[in-house]
Amino acid sequence: MKKFKLAGVTMMLGGALTLSACGSKDSAGGSGEAEYQWKLGWNSGEEGDSKGEAAIAFKEYVEAESDGRIEIEFFPNETYASSPEMIEAVQVGALEMAIPGANELANVVPEYAALSLPFIVETAEEAHAVLDSEIGTELREKATDQGFVALTDTELGFTHITNDVRPINEPADLEGLSMRSPNDASLIETFEAFGSSVSTMAYTELYSGLSQGVIDGQFNPLLNIFDQNMHEVQDYLAMTNFTYYYCYMILNQDVFNSLDEDLQQIVMEGAEKARDASREVVAESEQEYFERAQEEFVEVTEPDLAAFQEAAQPVYKEVEDIMGPEIIQDIQGFLEEYRQ
Repeated sequence: MKKFKLAGVTMMLGGALTLSACGSKDSAGGSGEAEYQWKLGWNSGEEGDSKGEAAIAFKEYVEAESDGRIEIEFFPNETYASSPEMIEAVQVGALEMAIPGANELANVVPEYAALSLPFIVETAEEAHAVLDSEIGTELREKATDQGFVALTDTELGFTHITNDVRPINEPADLEGLSMRSPNDASLIETFEAFGSSVSTMAYTELYSGLSQGVIDGQFNPLLNIFDQNMHEVQDYLAMTNFTYYYCYMILNQDVFNSLDEDLQQIVMEGAEKARDASREVVAESEQEYFERAQEEFVEVTEPDLAAFQEAAQPVYKEVEDIMGPEIIQDIQGFLEEYRQ
């Protein structure tokens, strides 16, 4: 079985961890420099992007409710570092916050890849039910042994496949294509089961990789496809809903522990605002982006998914020794009850 390991940080990232006050209110009661100054990074855009809207909602709530004690600076589109590097930077305290994909964090907490398993959830409501349940709580709690707090999940949505070679109507159409995937065992195994070769190039390198023909295709939610202008360099879109994408908003553990209880509560409430904002922007944009896709792509297909589901079944067994069978069984058991 292949091993999937997060690449190490190759350079010193950011500044030192801010644990103590770097400023305070002056004696006249006016606001001085913020007591906590945090950097928040992610790998996509800002306004109109689900991660970006989550970040905006979090910043607005936390800065207002903390009376300016906490100040947050944004680093979207990997302007701080690559997404895997940001994860490590949060762990060691060089970066306070990040919003990495759950499938990227699965290299640290393997169970985070469980909801990426092909077709394990069928609707956003099912995914939300899992994440809002005790299973979701237990998943978030697994982060505390890794140097960070998983404050909340944030929505990306269901993924669809684009490529520049041919329309996709059945798994055989993916044979021989070179596809980009996050470095997530469940997703890599899925596309290898479909007969594709897989590249794990950085998300922010995707557009250039597609335009230069380094890879043939990729898969992402519609919002991300248009956020990164992939429609400009891809002809074919297949509406597959084959895997659910979500992220975690993470905060360095020592930074969180340094806060008094009131600020911790404000941060957790801000995280709820972030989660809700991300889910809202995805839900509101789906139909709009689907209609736009029909205009922007040469051909949009809506395949019968039964053959894809059958081809992907061996993936569940393949990844058991990475994430363990328990999390898969827990989610499947929960969904069986939920669907009734």
